[in-house]
Amino acid sequence: MPDRPVLVTGATGLIGHAVRVTLEAAGRPVLAVDREAGSVAGRPVLAGDVTAVHRLHALARETGGFAGILHCGAFSGPMVARDDPSAIVTVNIAGTANILELARIHAVPRVVVCSSVDVYGHTPAGLCPVPEATPLHPTTVYGASKAAAEALVDGYAAQFGLDGVSLRIGWVYGPRRSTACTLREMLRHALAGRPFTLPCGADSHRQYVHVDDVARALVLALDAPTPRQRAYNINGGSCVTLGEIAAIVRHVVPGAVIDLGPGVDPLDDRQARFDLSAATRDLDFIPSIDLEDGIRRYADWLARS
Repeated sequence: MPDRPVLVTGATGLIGHAVRVTLEAAGRPVLAVDREAGSVAGRPVLAGDVTAVHRLHALARETGGFAGILHCGAFSGPMVARDDPSAIVTVNIAGTANILELARIHAVPRVVVCSSVDVYGHTPAGLCPVPEATPLHPTTVYGASKAAAEALVDGYAAQFGLDGVSLRIGWVYGPRRSTACTLREMLRHALAGRPFTLPCGADSHRQYVHVDDVARALVLALDAPTPRQRAYNINGGSCVTLGEIAAIVRHVVPGAVIDLGPGVDPLDDRQARFDLSAATRDLDFIPSIDLEDGIRRYADWLARS
């Protein structure tokens, strides 16, 4: 029997596609699924909705099971489906429960779930860096849905012995991002020779991480021999303001005109720098793409798109 594939959910999305490419570049078989069948960059994606999981059970039987599951199929940020919280609950919580049950029934060795730093909400004043043991106080339904998904991973581990890991991912940027992204809009405006303005936000902090580093972190979490905890912070290792991001964009795209008003975005959680030491210790994850280099790569990709 050929090697069992790794199941990647949400494979047409930003992270799902990147992790699928990372696995296939290493010669590993992948079963890529999303809500509807299609293709991304010439790579086929099968239909496999996480809220209607019977199809995934059938695929598990057809392939002889999965070598692991990388669960990227979910609403991907608090800006998505903001006015439809019940859909967020259905996809992010019930969908994760379906994937964990799939893994339990078919004895999948490990499930890695894409969580988010939104589970923290505002981090405690004076706490820096912020470790994973920090209490979770999400301020959005999206953040709460990710915290609930993590709790399901913990519950399946405790009750059924299912090996699951959640990655609390920071602000993802890079090729193919389609949801709201201030960095992308700065670059697009700069490349088109248009000014970019915001009434406030120059002092808002961002802990950006390139999508390729996120994909690598997911594969490392899938393969790590003995993770010591169930959740890990994953970001690019920097904590900078949007004002500092604007300065980088001006350096990458000379002549860029960016005008950011002072203060913070009132919708932002106030979060201190996240501690990556556990991910380094247990997963061997160290961010490999420097922020300026990543922004330059992203600008080059946008210019070609």
